[in-house]
Amino acid sequence: MSGDHDTLRDDKGVSDGSMRKLIEALWLDRTWKGRTAIAAGVLLVGAAASAGQESAEPANEPAPIAAAEVSTTVAPTTTAVTTATPNTTRPPTTTTRAPTTTTAEAQFTRSEQNAIRSARSYLEYTAFSRSGLVGQLEYEGFTNAEATMAVDTVNPDWFEQAALSAEQYLEYTAFSRSGLISQLEYEGFTNAEATSGADYVNADWFEQAALSAEQYLDYSAFSRSGLIDQLEYEGFTTEQATYGVDEAGL
Repeated sequence: MSGDHDTLRDDKGVSDGSMRKLIEALWLDRTWKGRTAIAAGVLLVGAAASAGQESAEPANEPAPIAAAEVSTTVAPTTTAVTTATPNTTRPPTTTTRAPTTTTAEAQFTRSEQNAIRSARSYLEYTAFSRSGLVGQLEYEGFTNAEATMAVDTVNPDWFEQAALSAEQYLEYTAFSRSGLISQLEYEGFTNAEATSGADYVNADWFEQAALSAEQYLDYSAFSRSGLIDQLEYEGFTTEQATYGVDEAGL
């Protein structure tokens, strides 16, 4: 640092104490604004000193340093320019996916939804009365509340279920009309549902009596009158029972 001071003093040819203080201030002030002001002071003091020396010294002495030789650096001015950013925000895109469950099922718990699905599966496999389907779901482990809710949610046509059940029974074995109605009521159908189902199939009850007579004879031995009595006990009319026994060969 001292070497720099000496260089400046030698270059300007100024030994004046004021010049020294200004030079020292120039190097101690680290701000651009301060250095610029001090440099201007150096020029003024240097000019005054040179003027004094010109009157005292011979004309052949070197001329003082011109003001142009002093390098003054001014800090660049930065102007902040604010550019409005265009609003490129787009409204969010909403993608709607198809629900995996129906709107009606969305309000139920997972267990209740399973009960509903199980009820539908059973109805695809065979016919049920309302109470029969509730009992089946309870047998599968669902609570009475879950089973009842599921059956009422599915809510099939119970009259149609009675008709389907009547057809299934007649495919399995022979029935009289009253016997079929009783069987459907045993399965949980109301009397109205059971009666409607038995009438819907519109079976030939005479033919059913003949089939029933044959089934009894395959299972056990009967007299003619005994077999007629058994068929009447099953709900066939006397005329239907007699026809059935005659068809069986007794």
